[in-house]
Amino acid sequence: MNKIRIGIIGAGNIAQNSHIPAYLKQSDAEIVAVCDLKLDRAKEVAAKHNIQYAVGSIEELVAIDEVDAVSVCTWNNAHASAAIAAANAGKHVLCEKPMAMNVEEAEAMKEAAEKNNIVFMMGFTNRFRADSQVIKEIADSGKLGEIYYAKAGWLRRRGTPLGWFTDLSKSGGGPVIDIGVHAIDLTWYFMGKPRPVSVTACTYDKIGDYKTKGVSRWEALDTDNLVFNTEDSASGFIKFENGASMSFDVSWAINGKDTGIFSDIFGTKAGASLNPFTIYGEEQGYLMDSSPVIEPQDTFANEIRHFLDCIKTGEEPMASANDGVIIQKILNGIYDSAKEGKEIILD
Repeated sequence: MNKIRIGIIGAGNIAQNSHIPAYLKQSDAEIVAVCDLKLDRAKEVAAKHNIQYAVGSIEELVAIDEVDAVSVCTWNNAHASAAIAAANAGKHVLCEKPMAMNVEEAEAMKEAAEKNNIVFMMGFTNRFRADSQVIKEIADSGKLGEIYYAKAGWLRRRGTPLGWFTDLSKSGGGPVIDIGVHAIDLTWYFMGKPRPVSVTACTYDKIGDYKTKGVSRWEALDTDNLVFNTEDSASGFIKFENGASMSFDVSWAINGKDTGIFSDIFGTKAGASLNPFTIYGEEQGYLMDSSPVIEPQDTFANEIRHFLDCIKTGEEPMASANDGVIIQKILNGIYDSAKEGKEIILD
């Protein structure tokens, strides 16, 4: 195989601004097809990047013989149908987060990948940050000791996106499933991926479609039929089988400080923080804060590179289908706990 031939499913922002540029940086990859519900958009993207095929459906794209692998960049409600169709056609799959709308869909995606013996990788892109890789290496080395508690989150003061993100039928949820998935997954990854056993959470929709002056809003490509029926904030607590726990706070719109993504892990020997990037330990009996020196890296290029390498070697991706299913259980556990007003025991 000289070049791995890629099909892009969904030609929206994440495809145009992240996946396509990252593939174009890889000498052993070639984008040969793109599909979108709006065929004109697919044709426009294809013309811009000299992509051979532009089609209007998932079925058409996965039927193209030249496609070896796909990036699933659709609305969340199409992740399962796209990934399963691709797997059944023998195509390797990189799926944007979240894995699906619910646990049943996620498990069906994993089953399809295993049945067809294809590489399935989740787009948990924050695992591929340079600073994340350093924290993971230090945690895995044992220098932090036993990691028994963590805090994760992402708070925006006024950062609710416009478009399908706030439409429950397309997204499956609000900031929990949009940005919370990043913080929760990354922190769980740092902790060594212990098995989650329960979730307690609250969700709120107190701010909604705000009209605050002087602030801009990120817009999806389609904003002609705006719906606001998701939560805008959530907080909660996750317990793990090994006795460790994680608290989380996420919001698109809150009357507080913008934090950016944060992930803090606390061990018996030392702790680590993603933001600010710091290791909290002791040296010579003194408390010592240190910040490893690293060069900036293209996170999506790192992610795509790993996906291509896994296709070539057959190794399991560091963000596997099984990881996607477990994170989906946590996400849906958060919503179930908030709805039912009680702790949810996870299978």
